[in-house]
Amino acid sequence: MLDSLNAWWIEFYAQPQFWGYVAMPFIAGTIGWITNWLAVQMTFYPTEFIGIRPFLGWQGIIPSKVEKMAAIVVDKTLQKLGSLDEFFREMEPHKIASHISNVTSARVEEYIDEVMTEKNAVLWENLPVIVKKRVYQRVRRQIPELMDGLVTDISDNIEDLVDLKHMITTLLSNDKVLLNRVFLEVGEPEFKFVINSGFYFGFLFGLVQLAVYIQYPEDWVTPFFGFLVGTATNWLALNVIFRPVDPVKVGPVTMHGLFLKRQRDVAATFARLATQEFMTIKNIMTAVMTGPRSHRTRAIIKKNIRPLVEGGVVRTAAQLTVGMGGYASLKKAIEAKAIDMSLEPFDDPVFNKDRGVVVERLFRERMEALSSEEFQDLLRPAFQEDEWILILVGGVLGAGAGLIQWALMLSL
Repeated sequence: MLDSLNAWWIEFYAQPQFWGYVAMPFIAGTIGWITNWLAVQMTFYPTEFIGIRPFLGWQGIIPSKVEKMAAIVVDKTLQKLGSLDEFFREMEPHKIASHISNVTSARVEEYIDEVMTEKNAVLWENLPVIVKKRVYQRVRRQIPELMDGLVTDISDNIEDLVDLKHMITTLLSNDKVLLNRVFLEVGEPEFKFVINSGFYFGFLFGLVQLAVYIQYPEDWVTPFFGFLVGTATNWLALNVIFRPVDPVKVGPVTMHGLFLKRQRDVAATFARLATQEFMTIKNIMTAVMTGPRSHRTRAIIKKNIRPLVEGGVVRTAAQLTVGMGGYASLKKAIEAKAIDMSLEPFDDPVFNKDRGVVVERLFRERMEALSSEEFQDLLRPAFQEDEWILILVGGVLGAGAGLIQWALMLSL
């Protein structure tokens, strides 16, 4: 038997196509790596459409479906972790009110001068200094109480003031790079596995291809196996990532989807991204003040600033500046300025980060407690959207590489 095997090897080695045979599994592995790499790139890039609509071109699958993907982030993840009301209360509204008061009090003269000068610069500038100072003092004393009441009312009605899905969708639609970043950072090891596994799976298919080609050296074998490698490596990689959903014991080995094994690590990454990038106090307050439901916020602001603008000192100074007829218009200007006053303090990155850390812990703990079925919904949509296109493109490219391989074999 040994002599027979040795004779076969000598004969095999003497064939002019020997090195082509040796290269076959390596080429198949390379095809698998390239097609899987391309599949990942096509999932995320380019962020904007390149080509001629509607005939030819491409936009990354996730950026092209930004509204749907953003809605998945909200529906499949954020809303399972808690309500907006709960998140906002975790941010401690009394500290939010205190921060607004401190920042606003430091600029109260500037704010008042801006509003009054806009309405009647000449009369305001000629108003006695003692009257102006009394207005400044009166407003500064009332700001803490005003902001406490305003933030309390916002906190009590936050679900009616903010459309969370609209907020997140608008934010991510305007920043597709951030949308990509959410999926790329959360699933970084999985995307690397998809790419690298293309070579390993492709190499194994290449060994099968080699055995078949030695027995049946037909023209169709290399393009057929190229197509098979391109499609099968993608399909296998995706299934290894998400299947099985729950741990399954097979002898001494526990089988579990690669992404699902990393639930604790993923929870930490997503919690950090969510609380630093989109579920921030700045974004929430911007949605409160300027979002599609901001008319409800204006009613709350109007209620809370009424005691201020109708107080004796402020009212008298206002009427001296703009007259009785302009007083109603002035109150509207003050309401608009109150929105700016309420938003400017949230440009402070330190305060944003401080409030985000409070919610990050809650996010992480809730996400760690999700079932495997619920948890996979965070990353699975990134692969599921038009998955068949990626697999088919991989197959076509693999078949093309197989034809090149066949041509090289003929030239040997």
